[in-house]
Amino acid sequence: MDTLPPLSALPSGGRLTVDLSALVGNWRTIRSRVGAAEAAAVVKGDAYGIGLEPAARALHAAGCRTFFVALPRGGVRLRAVLPDAVIYVLNGFFDGAGPVYTAARLRPVLGSRAEVDAWLAETGGSGEPAAIHVDTGMNRLGLTRDEAVAVAADAGLLARLRPALVMSHLACADAPGHPLTAEQIRRFTEVRALFPGVPGSLSNSAGVDLGPEVHHDLVRPGIALYGARWAADRPPLEPVATLEGRLIQVNEVPAGAAVGYGAAFRAERPSRIGIVSVGYADGYLRRAGASDAGPGASAAIGGMRVPLAGRVSMDMLAVDLTDAPAELCRRGGWVELFGRTVPVDEVAGHAGTIGWELLTGIGDRYERRYVGG
Repeated sequence: MDTLPPLSALPSGGRLTVDLSALVGNWRTIRSRVGAAEAAAVVKGDAYGIGLEPAARALHAAGCRTFFVALPRGGVRLRAVLPDAVIYVLNGFFDGAGPVYTAARLRPVLGSRAEVDAWLAETGGSGEPAAIHVDTGMNRLGLTRDEAVAVAADAGLLARLRPALVMSHLACADAPGHPLTAEQIRRFTEVRALFPGVPGSLSNSAGVDLGPEVHHDLVRPGIALYGARWAADRPPLEPVATLEGRLIQVNEVPAGAAVGYGAAFRAERPSRIGIVSVGYADGYLRRAGASDAGPGASAAIGGMRVPLAGRVSMDMLAVDLTDAPAELCRRGGWVELFGRTVPVDEVAGHAGTIGWELLTGIGDRYERRYVGG
């Protein structure tokens, strides 16, 4: 039997093109907006779906030195390609994984008194770097204010802990004028004063344009780096990811003919329907599809928008190519599902979700191409 080619060389139903130059440009834009604060990079969720290692290498080469991941395994992957970076684990310290944190020089973001105690027990109070997360109103992770006061007042504990960062997380900064944002800013300023000399971090992407009282010493942009919208009143930066699907068949269907499962969509005129080899198994959400009751998301071919036709199925979706140039509508061609012509947030909106979910849900069946950087 002949030797089979590697899986990466086999045909794919879709391809993801990642513009690393756009990623770096977005980081530099953010850095220019935050004054003297350091601009870190949040690369959790496989760098929001675009690939942790290539994204981190490009950002590090541009000057980014501090990174945030969600889990220890992300930190270990990151350490393998960035031996000198500062790496924080946002989901904190996982019991039993102490040797991993030590060997990979990962800094847990400690979000409860129990977690602080577990970290000190693991490290023997040797002062291994860690962050303290204080809840300022999100009620997700973080020490309460009273717990933070107790930690700050315990000189012996602080001497063993020696926090490298005190941080919190904005819950509603993407909604202009939300009253909780001002309250969180006030609470964090008070809490940070309990830890003199320790750098502070409050700003996620949504806080970048809110000024120095949010920036503190370090900002933690995530979704803004990847070119999706991070706040209702601010336009996204440069798109980084372009998702395309391969045309595997083009059908001429008569007026009134049903397309896809459930006969939920019927052609209103004689139509050219393209079948694209991408579906919800690839992370393209089913709710983005179209029906007679209302339009779904758009796609694009040759820079021209075309509507989806019918439901998204597991491995395929259909697009209406009737108005597109016939020479583009051929088997083997490519259809943009989101990218520069069709913004990821627009597709996400049709699916009833946000750009974060669409990006991080990108599956592993795509051919991946990296350009720029």
